[in-house]
Amino acid sequence: MIRKKLLAVILCAMMVSSAAVSCGKKTELDGSSNSESSSAEEKTPPENVDIANYTAPQKGDKIIEMDIRDYGTVKFRLFPEYAEKGVENFIGLAEDGYYDGLTFHRIIQDFMIQGGDPLGDGTGGKSLWGSTFDGGTDSHLIHAAGAVAYANSNGTATNKSQFYIVTGQRNIDDDLFALYSQKDFEFSDNAKAFYKESGGVPYLDGNYTVFGQVFDGLDIVFKIQYQATDAANKPFNDVVVDKVRVTEYNGEELKWKISDYEWDDPAKQPVANFTEPEKGDEIICMKIKDYGTVKIRLFPEYLEKASENFKELAKKGYYDGLTFHRVINDFMIQGGDPKGDGTGGESAWGGQFDGGKYYNLIHAAGALAYANSGQYGNYTASDGSQFFIVTGNVVGDDELASYSLSDNAKEVYKTAGGYPYLDGGYTVFGQVIDGLDIVFDIQKVKTDSNDKPEKDVIIESVTVEEYDGSPIRWYISDYSGETGNGGDDKEEPSTDSDENDSQAESTEAADTTSAE
Repeated sequence: MIRKKLLAVILCAMMVSSAAVSCGKKTELDGSSNSESSSAEEKTPPENVDIANYTAPQKGDKIIEMDIRDYGTVKFRLFPEYAEKGVENFIGLAEDGYYDGLTFHRIIQDFMIQGGDPLGDGTGGKSLWGSTFDGGTDSHLIHAAGAVAYANSNGTATNKSQFYIVTGQRNIDDDLFALYSQKDFEFSDNAKAFYKESGGVPYLDGNYTVFGQVFDGLDIVFKIQYQATDAANKPFNDVVVDKVRVTEYNGEELKWKISDYEWDDPAKQPVANFTEPEKGDEIICMKIKDYGTVKIRLFPEYLEKASENFKELAKKGYYDGLTFHRVINDFMIQGGDPKGDGTGGESAWGGQFDGGKYYNLIHAAGALAYANSGQYGNYTASDGSQFFIVTGNVVGDDELASYSLSDNAKEVYKTAGGYPYLDGGYTVFGQVIDGLDIVFDIQKVKTDSNDKPEKDVIIESVTVEEYDGSPIRWYISDYSGETGNGGDDKEEPSTDSDENDSQAESTEAADTTSAE
């Protein structure tokens, strides 16, 4: 499983990007809706040069200080000795105040945070010289965590003002490099050793101009990557760069690696699915004919619009009388389609909406999420009325090794069960607090070849009530001691009539300069 998933990520880095449909959460920082990423031609292993990302600046060298609203100041060292034109461009724009007040318009967990676009949508920007410039690449500088580089639209000759700061994968090992090698991505021994120490995004090397490295405030960069984002990876709440200053290095402490910081790592926070509602909070009560009532806690504190959509539809009686039209044992039960065939439904505002995603709401057993019709790379923008409740299965260590998950998320999947394969592709906005046994019973009904129950499973009513403080039963073991038993086949909830078509790994490519 790990090989299949990681190879899918790598393949996405070599495909043509598109503004509407793209394939890689951890792919390239691309700048045009019809541009091609770097070639998949076989590469000669690069020269085994010393990696310079962690070389200390000299006292008096120019550095960058970036004040990020509500977060603090990030400082990074510049490398004019390896990226002269890239450094000149950034310094010139910073001194002109170009970056002041702009946002990080694209944020992807375990990949990077991207800014520098005055339009704020990935389609704008210019260089110090008015249009594009070629910053080139240098093998001394790699995409280690904390590296600062320019986004481009088809090679380094298309650099402008947009930049990104790498967060990347934290634990990089020989197995991953072996997978890269299968797809003709080759790295020097020094680069491999550096990545194993620092983390990062190795497959971007050679395609983007790395010109800086964070030496203070890397914890800030890592915190920012956990923002709730929409389908275009744009944060729901603006992350604003108040000021970018060109200053001098005065000998302050150099903290290159995330392990150098004492900080409250969001990845170590408990999974949000199981945070208890307060008495009086609004919850969902779903009465299912012949089964009983399922109660669901919502998470407006993380995904306000997603919760509001479901509540508004419920208040209108939209769901009353509809069915669970798609049921798959050890996976999920899906409903909310007035047509009853997976092709219908709309949001409370008409049409589709973007419910977004939040890193710490996962597809644990009992999770409530929206089905969507988006191809991979354009997920949550096609949320509507259709939803699913996860059953899933208890996940073993071998399969969990396939996913980039926090230790807390892994523990949830190992004990409560669920479906980690779906994480990042769907808007999880609720969690069953009572009646999970009902959901597990429904998943066992007899279905036809389209996973439609032979006998209708009818939602009699969905109402918005106040939580009265009654006991919460998060886990199926709270009911009968049952646990999910899983198969290996991967399914995906879809509002498309072609819902059984297989799709690629849940990831997305960049679009930084196209207006499409």
